[in-house]
Amino acid sequence: MKTLKTLTITSLIALSLQSCFVAKDYERPNEAVLSDTSYRSIAPIADSSSIASLSWKELFTDPLLVGHIETGLANNIDLQIALQQMDAAQAYYQQGKAGYLPSLSLQAQVTHQELSKNSQFGALFDGNVTQYDFTGTLGWEADIWGKIRSSKRAAQAGFLQTTAARQAVQTRLVSSIASLYFQLLTLDTQKELLERTVANRTHSLETTKALKEAGIVTEVAVQQTQAQLLNAQGMLVDLDRDISLLENSFSILLGSEPKSIARASFEDQVLVPHLKTGYPAQLLSNRPDVAAAEYRLVEAFELTNVARSNLYPSVGLSVTGGFQSLELDQLLNANSLFATLVGNIVQPLFNRRQLKTQFEVAETQQEIAYLQFKQSLLTAAREVTDALYDYQAASEKEVLKVQELQALTRATRYAEDLLENGMANYLEVLTARESALNAEVQVTTTRLQQLLAVVELYRALGGGSE
Repeated sequence: MKTLKTLTITSLIALSLQSCFVAKDYERPNEAVLSDTSYRSIAPIADSSSIASLSWKELFTDPLLVGHIETGLANNIDLQIALQQMDAAQAYYQQGKAGYLPSLSLQAQVTHQELSKNSQFGALFDGNVTQYDFTGTLGWEADIWGKIRSSKRAAQAGFLQTTAARQAVQTRLVSSIASLYFQLLTLDTQKELLERTVANRTHSLETTKALKEAGIVTEVAVQQTQAQLLNAQGMLVDLDRDISLLENSFSILLGSEPKSIARASFEDQVLVPHLKTGYPAQLLSNRPDVAAAEYRLVEAFELTNVARSNLYPSVGLSVTGGFQSLELDQLLNANSLFATLVGNIVQPLFNRRQLKTQFEVAETQQEIAYLQFKQSLLTAAREVTDALYDYQAASEKEVLKVQELQALTRATRYAEDLLENGMANYLEVLTARESALNAEVQVTTTRLQQLLAVVELYRALGGGSE
């Protein structure tokens, strides 16, 4: 009774101090939230609409690309690792939720002692004694300072962090598959262009040889034409290599061994007509990597609460009861029952500075998590702005490159006509042909940059996580 009274008084004293030392509640830092001017936007933001709200099945209309993304989401190794990390975090979360529950243990024990026959107990028990015990121990700690609550919240934040991290892996996987797919389509287009160029230059070589026999050009022109043909054939070899290497990388994303990748044509791809970004503040909820960074901050904040609470007294209650008997057949007899009630309050005093160091380290880790969260927001805003500028620059450049290609194509045709009539030298023809080929390659590259900018903007805004 006296022990229970002491425990009650101790608990009341601790509860009276709770308002001074209770664990703090997390509040999102105001300075870590983006404003409406955080995008270095090319056009003013009209509303909250964003392409990130589109499903990747709505953004990408090519059925072959959609099929590849579905395969990647099912088989990608990085995504499977992220799922396993989620399972581990969920286990810790379940443990954290059970923090308020008491601990209970059962024990069955047999103790045999050989006693000195000359001792008091040795003479009483004829030199030996065997005791049988079956006991249960119930322990419970009062959450005076919010330590258990903070531990639970930290575990929950850790679980949500892994969930957001998995979504971030998925977002990047979707964008990576789409990007490599568009790159393969571009290489296919360039390969077709080079194959036509090889055929045309083969024909040009025959024409040049005929012009030489007619005395219009010299052997120099023949050799230069042959060199141009060989150069195009060499570029074709490089393209075949690049396509194979890109297909190997693509296969890894799909979680399979290197193989050929089925794909459509570059001309079948349709761009989103309006690239809406929404407000910068939406990145907090849309971007899974930003969300993961904030959950990491929440976890560090709650662990700081735990470290702080470890500096103050802990109040606990322990109850042990069961059966004890010197005879096994009397173990479950009512006379073998016993019980012990222990209430305790423990205030750490000198612990070789371990608790204070843990608290200081927790505060430092919390500050690091805050800075990483802030950095993730700034990086997200920069990536959105970069993608917008990339898309605009590629769109403007495509118009110019198409006009350049049209001009160079006409120049090539005029130079060849003049050469056949002996009114131009062969160097002009060679230059015109090479410039036209480079311009045509650059047109396909510029269109690829447009597609990649759309994919990157989609990812930068947080699209593809669902």
